[in-house]
Amino acid sequence: MLAAIAEYDRLGPEAFLSQYGYGSARDYVLVHAGKPYDSKAIVGVAHGYLDGQQALKASEFSGGEATVGTLLRRLGFVLQVGRDLPADRLAGLLARLNVNKPNGIRALYQPITLLWAFGRARQGLPRLVEWASAERSLQELFARHGRPGEEKGRAAYPAAALHGAGLWELDAGGQAPTGAHSSLTEGWFRAHQPRSGLVEPVYELIRDSATARFEAVETLVTSYFDGAEYVELLEEVGLLDEASPGTANSVLPFSPLEDAYRLLCGIAERGRNAHGGERTERTSDVPVRSAAARQAVIIRSRGRCESPKCTGDIHDKTTSGKPILDVDHVHDLGNGGPDLPANMIALCPNCHATKTRGSTRETLIPLLAETARQRHEDTRGEQPSD
Repeated sequence: MLAAIAEYDRLGPEAFLSQYGYGSARDYVLVHAGKPYDSKAIVGVAHGYLDGQQALKASEFSGGEATVGTLLRRLGFVLQVGRDLPADRLAGLLARLNVNKPNGIRALYQPITLLWAFGRARQGLPRLVEWASAERSLQELFARHGRPGEEKGRAAYPAAALHGAGLWELDAGGQAPTGAHSSLTEGWFRAHQPRSGLVEPVYELIRDSATARFEAVETLVTSYFDGAEYVELLEEVGLLDEASPGTANSVLPFSPLEDAYRLLCGIAERGRNAHGGERTERTSDVPVRSAAARQAVIIRSRGRCESPKCTGDIHDKTTSGKPILDVDHVHDLGNGGPDLPANMIALCPNCHATKTRGSTRETLIPLLAETARQRHEDTRGEQPSD
């Protein structure tokens, strides 16, 4: 492998790939001494350095994680996702994270670490963070947002695991780690204090593409947070900041409020589609309601009752600073109404009581249904184009 890498350096990428008939790596690149190399080409050419063997042609073996990735990692090399990373490919990688499963339930440390980094990318903050700062921020998030009763993990382990998956960079000032992520212990992090964060292709994709960011966050939430709260986490890491202006790097054609609303709608829809469009139920037959859908409606309402007939909108807030609003399904969830923001409306307690048991409820409900639909369409607007 090292001989093939040296030849790659000597010839240059284009001449090396042309001479041996390989294309550029699509999924993963091999990283050695801080430089990227086309992983399949390196493996194929390295075969020619074995006694009595010739370099393999690209058509003679398959690339990808199961073959080239497994071999290189077993030999102690580091892989990272490739430069031309599409959104669907990133989502696929995120859905297949190798996370711990204490008590059969997937731990949240890697997803929380990624969401923290996605929030930084959305805000245009620096990609790499000094380890002391990253460790402190992550462990505070683990303590607040890990599963109840779950032993709170150390930041080094999810960072090492994500590094091994090719999604996370560990820059230790020339002492970049080589070898399997299992060898990267807390002691290694303490000794080297690496700057840490998303690899550059992932950071740039999340920062610059609303579509990719939505799909990535939706994938993490729907794949790993089953039964765990996540809305406050998304708010805390800067993925649902509907109040502050967009960053200088943002190419979004809509406001931060619309950005937050779109993301939550996507999570609600993806979670519903994961069950074939059917509502999920607990053993008690009480419908499981989407936290994302409810929070989306609160954001859409801007803290005010959405009923056109409201005559006494409450301007006070709860002691925690939240608006005094009830989020209700216009068409009842128990009667088949979808648990989605287009069928939900934010009402002050008076309007909620009128909708539920008032004498005018039969004429009010169609008006609320049209209002919810229109406000949903106006807030969500056109799908983002990148």
